[in-house]
Amino acid sequence: MTATPARPRSTTQVPALSVDGLWKIFGPRADKIIGTPDAELSRAELKTKSGCVVGVKDVSFEVAPGEVFVVMGLSGSGKSTLVRLLTRLIEPTAGTVTLNGMDITSASASELRDVRRKQVSMVFQHFGLLPHRQVIDNVAYGLEVRGVGKKERREKAGEIIELVGLTGYENSYPDQLSGGMQQRVGLARALAGDPEMLLFDEPFSALDPLIRRDMQNEVIRLHHELGKTMVFITHDLAEALKLGDRIMILRDGAIVQIGTPDEVVAKPADDYVKDFVSEVPKAHVLTLKWVMRDPRPGESMDGPALPVGTIVRHAARAAIASEAPIRVMEGDTLLGVVDEEDIMRVVVAEEQL
Repeated sequence: MTATPARPRSTTQVPALSVDGLWKIFGPRADKIIGTPDAELSRAELKTKSGCVVGVKDVSFEVAPGEVFVVMGLSGSGKSTLVRLLTRLIEPTAGTVTLNGMDITSASASELRDVRRKQVSMVFQHFGLLPHRQVIDNVAYGLEVRGVGKKERREKAGEIIELVGLTGYENSYPDQLSGGMQQRVGLARALAGDPEMLLFDEPFSALDPLIRRDMQNEVIRLHHELGKTMVFITHDLAEALKLGDRIMILRDGAIVQIGTPDEVVAKPADDYVKDFVSEVPKAHVLTLKWVMRDPRPGESMDGPALPVGTIVRHAARAAIASEAPIRVMEGDTLLGVVDEEDIMRVVVAEEQL
């Protein structure tokens, strides 16, 4: 498992997605619960008292343009409910969702259709391919719904098919493809309309481990090439750490922690998160930020310079090869130093778990 440092997010950017005080309570008179003491009850207590079930509980977060934001949690944590609230496939009980400055929660039916067709695409675990249509027409389906002419939509679909590595399978039918290739078709269909944001709802959880890894790498590659904003839902921590610029962990519909992969591993918010990350190989996730120290008096400053966001494992060879400590830098600023002993301390600690 590997992780890459998160891209810096400008504080002056308008968020691609902003969620504020979002609730979803299933059951009778659900809207009357918010703001009362009952809202603080556990799920089980609330269900016993009112017959209502909390799906999402007072969730607020922002996603920057071009960010991969991963939402993770165990089954029943509310993550799939949340992703459906973002485009009102499920109606929220309270709160707001703002997409590129547009208030989705107050949008009309026609405005919502426009958002779903042009601005946001979803990739589901179940591919939902049309079995009687060839790959190229499955990929072009969203464009067809928009009214794009057959020649134009097939040309666009052909470009996307090449992008996702399906060249040669344009005229195949879904049942002639493996699970991984079918998911590539689903991904291509989501990309064909050139949406500003992609929402992934556990898209790879039904795939074999090796195919799943390949599809994760495919998402990383496409993100680097296209720079799309992505919200990715998963129950798998390794997948979250691999894909996410930031990770939001949910439990019983509420946020437990939001942070970069290295922040979540290095500083878990509570015992729930600590248990989640207990078996993570920390040298594969932690950056030099978490192991650097101040230079000692008289210590040589002639060692190699590495960015503070360098993964510990990636810095190990340089540390071993250098007689002087690595200089940990942020731009031209020296933040600290790391030597072979500092790195080995992380590795040995893992071996003793």
